Amino acid sequence: MAEHQVNKTIQEINDRIRRGKAVVVNAHEMVEIVRKEGKVRAAQEVDVVTTGTFSPMCSSGLLFNIGQQPPVMKVSKLWLNNVPCYSGIAAVDAYLGCTEPSEDDPLNKVHPGRFAYGGAHVMEDLLRGKAVHLRAEAYGTDCYPRRELDKDITLADLPNAVMFNPRNCYQNYNCAVNLTSRTIYTYMGPLKSNCANANYATAGQLSPLFNDPYFRTIGMGTRIFLGGGTGYVIGEGTQHVSKPQRNERGLPENPSGTLMLKGDFKQMDARYVRAQSILGYGVSLAVGVGIPIPMLNEEMAFFTGVCDADITMPVKDYGYDYPNGIPRQLTRVTFEELKSGEIMVNGKKTATIPLTSYSMSLEVADELKAWIERGEFLLTEKVADIPSY
Repeated sequence: MAEHQVNKTIQEINDRIRRGKAVVVNAHEMVEIVRKEGKVRAAQEVDVVTTGTFSPMCSSGLLFNIGQQPPVMKVSKLWLNNVPCYSGIAAVDAYLGCTEPSEDDPLNKVHPGRFAYGGAHVMEDLLRGKAVHLRAEAYGTDCYPRRELDKDITLADLPNAVMFNPRNCYQNYNCAVNLTSRTIYTYMGPLKSNCANANYATAGQLSPLFNDPYFRTIGMGTRIFLGGGTGYVIGEGTQHVSKPQRNERGLPENPSGTLMLKGDFKQMDARYVRAQSILGYGVSLAVGVGIPIPMLNEEMAFFTGVCDADITMPVKDYGYDYPNGIPRQLTRVTFEELKSGEIMVNGKKTATIPLTSYSMSLEVADELKAWIERGEFLLTEKVADIPSY
């Protein structure tokens, strides 16, 4: 007997979540379900697949408001723990970029580019309840007469604090090696000479955009797990590539889709928002992002059945090629091979080093799964598509 086509709605799935009847699995578990049961039976049995990633996401930051105190002020320059913030927004609104370094970083003075403290550290300090020093300057006007402000603040003192990330969750990315005869320092971490290591990112089969490669369910308005709190997709991220080259499963073969995200920073947890100092490059922020994929039909079950062996990533030279803007593809490797700890590049065995924590990515997916199972998190309909064709 032929299997019937599956056709669910998000409203129906949410009703099952409310009644405690929804079947929720993480993306790691879904691989085996689809392999054993097939895509139609998997779509019938499963309601939601949770994905997760925990990785450095440099295009992240904090949009915040410091509030007013008499005499009022129109801030033109602002620092938090001596990290400059952008203040050309409104009277007391500012944006703190996670990669912005402290102006008095002692490590940077001795070794330029080797920052020890920056915007990401300020964000983590705030989440941990620590006080940070706020310093602000203004030119003064009749309506905003104050010219200086100097005080310690905590996250609770900020009337508004929103994590606003212009580019997160790359759909695929390069695996980086270095073919030169010297160690180089990059946003992919230190790369030793003569192809001694290969650094890579993404969470493979757990990664959100590998589980919905054509953005069938992910779009503007999608509710997500962001940094331990609830967040939303607000559109495609910067550098989004809408028409990438794809393999037979529809998976992009090069860096492609990205997401722009926002969430209430005061809800977040420092476990899922961690500052990083990348030697010789600067500061970054590891962010936990989890996105639920509703099993609307067998097509979505097929997509969420993606496994590490299905995902291939380009290996590119960051020594000679990348700085000159012409990174050649040396080879392609599967994510399964990268996770094994060793790949072959130009006939040489090369150790692989992940920048993304797979264990933390799985924890993100499982935490989101628990929220849904407890009825604390409902799915949302996207209100606008993200370009994918």
